[in-house]
Amino acid sequence: MSKSVEFFFDLGSPASYLAHTQLPAICRDSGAALVYRPMLLGGVFQATGNASPALIPAKGRYMLRDLARFAERYGVAMRFNPHFPLNTLSLMRLVVAIQLYQPERLAAGLQALFQAIWVDGLNLGDPAKVAEVLTAAGFDAEALQAQIAEQEVKDALKATTEEAVKRGVFGAPTCFVGGEMFFGQDRLDFVREALAR
Repeated sequence: MSKSVEFFFDLGSPASYLAHTQLPAICRDSGAALVYRPMLLGGVFQATGNASPALIPAKGRYMLRDLARFAERYGVAMRFNPHFPLNTLSLMRLVVAIQLYQPERLAAGLQALFQAIWVDGLNLGDPAKVAEVLTAAGFDAEALQAQIAEQEVKDALKATTEEAVKRGVFGAPTCFVGGEMFFGQDRLDFVREALAR
């Protein structure tokens, strides 16, 4: 496929979850490849001086309502996680480990993890809960837990996060179609239009 969408995301971002529910169909309809680029949003925030809108009370209240509106528009389940904000370092290394060692299972892993956080409201800051979710999705949780400690996995997540910042990313989700950047799950119409050009 000559066309692709690079999807920079973090599991702890509710807007990344919503984008994740829509991008596979957008790419399929456009004949484009969806390229998953797991990054550490905390690292992006630190490098850019940005912060979660949820930390600003008025903006946070509005964001909750807006996310619910989009979930309704998309026809997907969503529940704001009561354990937010999550430290996603281990979770994003986990995604990278699946991507590196079981790329054919990446979509299933993302579905299970996003669902656990943004539909089921689980505390995936708890390694035991993460193991339960992975096992239920057919993964070897123990093997993955060992892989997230590997230097190759750590370096890959760090490299993607640094690349994202160099390319102008300041939050999640961020999509690239060619050299054009689109921030936010509410800009997916522009992603679709860019793919149609």
